[in-house]
Amino acid sequence: MLWLVVAALAVRQVAALLRLPPSERLTDLETWTGANGVLHLGDPLYETGKFTGTPFAGLVLKPLTRSAEASFGVAWTFGTLLLVVALGVVASRALPGPRSRRTSQLAAPVAISLLMLSLPVRNALHLGQTSIIPVLLVLLGFFVARGERGAGLLVGIGAALQPMVLLFVPLLWLTGRRRAALSTAAVFAACTALAWALMARDSWTYWVHHVAGTGLGSHPDGLANQSLHGALLRLGLHGPPEIVLFLALAAAVTALGLRRAVRYAKDGQPLLAVALTGCVAVAVSPTAWQHQLLWVLLAVVGRVGRRAADRMVWPAVVVLVMTLPGAVLLPNIAAVYSLRDNVVLLTALAAACAVPFLERTSPHWEAAIPTVYAEPVPARWSAVPLAPFWRRVTTRPNLLLELLAIRVGYSAYSHIRAQAKAGRGTAEAHGHTVVAIERALHIDIEHWANHAVVKIHWLESFFDFYYETFHFIVPLAILAVLYVRRPTDYRWARTSLSFATLLGLVGFFFFPLAPPRLMPGLGFIDTVHGVQDFAHPDYGTLTAMTNQYAAMPSLHFGWALWCGIVVAVLVPKWWMKAIAMLHPLFTVSAIITTANHWVLDAMGGATVVLLGFGLTYALAGQRTLLPPRERPDAVPDRAPTVRDHAPSDA
Repeated sequence: MLWLVVAALAVRQVAALLRLPPSERLTDLETWTGANGVLHLGDPLYETGKFTGTPFAGLVLKPLTRSAEASFGVAWTFGTLLLVVALGVVASRALPGPRSRRTSQLAAPVAISLLMLSLPVRNALHLGQTSIIPVLLVLLGFFVARGERGAGLLVGIGAALQPMVLLFVPLLWLTGRRRAALSTAAVFAACTALAWALMARDSWTYWVHHVAGTGLGSHPDGLANQSLHGALLRLGLHGPPEIVLFLALAAAVTALGLRRAVRYAKDGQPLLAVALTGCVAVAVSPTAWQHQLLWVLLAVVGRVGRRAADRMVWPAVVVLVMTLPGAVLLPNIAAVYSLRDNVVLLTALAAACAVPFLERTSPHWEAAIPTVYAEPVPARWSAVPLAPFWRRVTTRPNLLLELLAIRVGYSAYSHIRAQAKAGRGTAEAHGHTVVAIERALHIDIEHWANHAVVKIHWLESFFDFYYETFHFIVPLAILAVLYVRRPTDYRWARTSLSFATLLGLVGFFFFPLAPPRLMPGLGFIDTVHGVQDFAHPDYGTLTAMTNQYAAMPSLHFGWALWCGIVVAVLVPKWWMKAIAMLHPLFTVSAIITTANHWVLDAMGGATVVLLGFGLTYALAGQRTLLPPRERPDAVPDRAPTVRDHAPSDA
């Protein structure tokens, strides 16, 4: 099944590439394409400023100058896919042992799938880049080549194609492979000298004029340059102060990162050592474009955390960073722009210098502290195949994973909601259907409520403010309090909210609906956004990002109802429960009086929320699993004993 996933991803990547117009795919190959559709390399090589490879790379590409553009593009795409497969296979076989049979079978297809999904591989396929080749050569040299000279030959050629690979020379030397280190340096020098002898002018331009290619390609302060140099330039530093600071930081990162890489190599984790060295190279290279960042993805092999519940944090962070844009991982807030713009660099620096990877001598390498689960409860559906695996965890979930899950989940929700469009005509037709149903049920109060509130200025202002302000603040505040004070209840509440939101997306897709404010001829007054141009509806600054016709169900009310139910269930006093239910009451009043939703929309929101709670109950069982005085978040970092599970006197 996993190999079928690999095949599907490969077909998907090729199809996505071939669907693009010829002028938008394999754009970097245009630097080698002449006016007659024949590949060529300029003379001089860097005359156009588009070619960014080393002179040796240009020399290697010379034999391809007689290939036709179309056939070469197809061959290049499929050749890149084969390189990705080879890279995944080599990396999977380099995992530290001992490995179970199941791990050995799953490692290769999982590795290839992650590579296919990663931004570096997608960029390499789209642009027609050669960045996969040096990474593959290094892995072949470290894990496949027989003999030290063979290893040095492969790594040396990789360094000739991408100078940042030279950082693997000290790794080889410090781990006792000195002959391989000398061979790497010799092969690099020989390849560079050969290119210098045959292409002296181009070699001078690359190595001297552009300082090892630093000045080639896009401007180094662009977001694509995920190196320390690029980050400092984006922060506003320029000139000699920036260069001095960059060199100091690069020296510190190199010393610390190589020291850690050597330690893990001697510990029997050579693939992790190679990945950390690659992360160092990414950080200290003057230019580290996104298609050159595969080293960061390889760092996923490191094990982090003594507890089994924490083992997936580092892999999840690496996979998300390497497969999703920074705008998906972090919100569009000015305070986090520096983090969002440098998220790949920060991940590389963390891997190279900070993340406490476990050593194989650690007692937790194989036997992690197990997760404490609650006892099974009768509420499960034994007939559902996956239900027995949905076990209730009694400890507090990892904060970083939760934040990533919430942020990425909301980004996916926003994207899917924006794409769930069926046109203005369909949405208005559904609106007339809703009006007819409400009139038949005698619940069509929207027009009366809207005009009644408009006549009371302070009430109109209150509902406008409530509609715009509390939609996100209240649910996030409740989740934060539950995470700190009631971790078991946090999981219950978070899961039910997730189910409700997913069910809401189904409604957006199958029943696009125009809200009252966007129904022409019905006389509604949009108190929040003002008079509307129905052909171009406005939602303030979110117009371009949100779907105006995703009204059924109303998650604005659904989330508010979720907040009220969660608080009402958890607080002990009746008057607290009553206050909690004021939030959904004010919200449903706001969405109707401001002409943003129909009454049936609110009923739809209530339905998906109740279904969310129901699904959570069916899969995970009852909410109350432990006596109130027990603190599940206080379980110590040790394996549970019989005493841990003994019933209390209560």
